[in-house]
Amino acid sequence: MKILVCIKQVPDSQKVQVDPITGSLMRAGIDAKMNPYDLFALEAALQLKDSQGAHVTVMTMGPQAAVDILREAYALGSDEAVLVSDRGFAGADVLATAHTLAYAIQALNTDFDLILCGKQTTDGDTAQVGPAVAEILGIPHVSWVDAIRSSNEDSVTVHYALTSCTHLAQVKTPCLLTIEKDYSQPRYPSYLKIKATSKRQPRIVSLKDLNGENVPVHVGSLGSATQVERIFPPSSRSENLRFEGDSIKLVNDLVDYLISEHIIAKEIQ
Repeated sequence: MKILVCIKQVPDSQKVQVDPITGSLMRAGIDAKMNPYDLFALEAALQLKDSQGAHVTVMTMGPQAAVDILREAYALGSDEAVLVSDRGFAGADVLATAHTLAYAIQALNTDFDLILCGKQTTDGDTAQVGPAVAEILGIPHVSWVDAIRSSNEDSVTVHYALTSCTHLAQVKTPCLLTIEKDYSQPRYPSYLKIKATSKRQPRIVSLKDLNGENVPVHVGSLGSATQVERIFPPSSRSENLRFEGDSIKLVNDLVDYLISEHIIAKEIQ
């Protein structure tokens, strides 16, 4: 089984400033890490490697600095790593990012059985890139997967949770799955593994390596269907309230206040 895991480097801080002109996150000088949700996707792949001897490739789209999370993936047990990097990819929104990743996957000329992604990223929180990649590649996908029950050469059986119910589905491969944080506890790399893989370099995929009709108009800012008009921190408000009276009055006053603030809904008889 051949597995590809898509990962991303994200800011290791909640105190990230926004460029007032471009609306993009200002990442310069900010420590970075692997997107926490991607660790669960990588763990799912490594468990399949442990049980079935799967071959695991990791891929990230980003600047040269993103090689750090690829080395982390090496230390955790990945077999290969790919860095999709080019100035022409800058300014990509969700759609352009999905196109870039899909084209890069095709450029690898590898018949992957599974493509795994984290549920979402902590810097974007759209949860759209994984399903969009599957749509562009023309393969089935399942989101919110919290368990892979079984797998073979032709299909995988997965468990996934929706808001009010859970499902068990058999999906034909190749397919793409986005992995929930409840999948399993991600492993930690050993010191010996970190030392042994510290100098391993990833394969670089640039814009000129991508094959596909009208690739330049589908990637970067040119291929982005959306633009950020303005990003700003939400306004904060704090106030102290004091309710007086017996316990019944206190409860009634509190409930009335919560209803007036639309925090809870008034029950309709």
